Amino acid sequence: MNNPQHRRIFLRNLGLLGLGTTFSPLILESCGGPQTQTTMEEATKEMFFKISLAQWSLNKALFAGELDNLDFAAYSKNEFGVDAVEYVNAFFKDKGKDMDYLGQMKQRCEDNGVKSVLIMVDGEGFLGDLDATARMKSVDDHKKWVEAAKFLGCHSIRVNAFGRGTAEEVGAAAIDGLRTLSEFAKPFDINVIVENHGGYSSNGKWLANVIKSTEMDNCGTLPDFANFCIKRSEDSEWGGECIEEYDRYIGTAEMMPYAKGVSAKTYDFDENGDCVETNYVKILKIVKDAGYTGHIGIEYEGSNLPEVEGIKATKALLERVGPTV
Repeated sequence: MNNPQHRRIFLRNLGLLGLGTTFSPLILESCGGPQTQTTMEEATKEMFFKISLAQWSLNKALFAGELDNLDFAAYSKNEFGVDAVEYVNAFFKDKGKDMDYLGQMKQRCEDNGVKSVLIMVDGEGFLGDLDATARMKSVDDHKKWVEAAKFLGCHSIRVNAFGRGTAEEVGAAAIDGLRTLSEFAKPFDINVIVENHGGYSSNGKWLANVIKSTEMDNCGTLPDFANFCIKRSEDSEWGGECIEEYDRYIGTAEMMPYAKGVSAKTYDFDENGDCVETNYVKILKIVKDAGYTGHIGIEYEGSNLPEVEGIKATKALLERVGPTV
């Protein structure tokens, strides 16, 4: 962190600027030195949650081949000081049943003291498909990720509750698909959790009702602080511009009773290091008031900062705000 401006932002996020006090020049000159590390550890001890890193935060580097999936765990620990990771199956899509490859992933985590938290699963069909045959195929296609998650030491797989039809039709289909998959995952002690990820699933009330209706205690939610677009200009979960958005604070509160993971999504930051689109004091208080004490995953998706800097800014924000709510 040789850039003076970055150093000032880093120190401001730690609350070390503007205090009117003096402190060791070692902290100023070496952001990675022992004094800084101690300060960070003292801050995180006061937080009600633990921090993990969502692999999607590095999707540009991973898709470009600048970072290999096998190196993700070590990179998370060495570059960001984060010792818990959330995988995305897109970066090892053909390795779901490859025990040699999964063994390498697991060994890399063990070698670096990193915990595997969950696998985010995409591209395996619609668990809310109105066609029963297609829905059951989606359930079957997800099963290898349940087994992989168990092997890696994760507690959950994150899935989608997509489907085509009315809210009521997709809801009924999603309840069936999620229940069936959760029944399979139960003996593995793996949770099946749904993120607000576009369409009906970004309606907090709808998703909470779906999860409750599965009547499975290993079926839950993964509230994402920013994915609350419920209608787009094109007929798809992600196509076109968002033209209707669900209230993120209401939606988060509705999903938190079923949360088994939380995603700290960020895009842009102001000059104070605060997230522009989400009030982190307000939303973290909602998470805390729900009694949640698990991991909150950093998921930076912005473009104004490079991925590495965006991840660091999100981590600094969580560590600054976390102890205060």
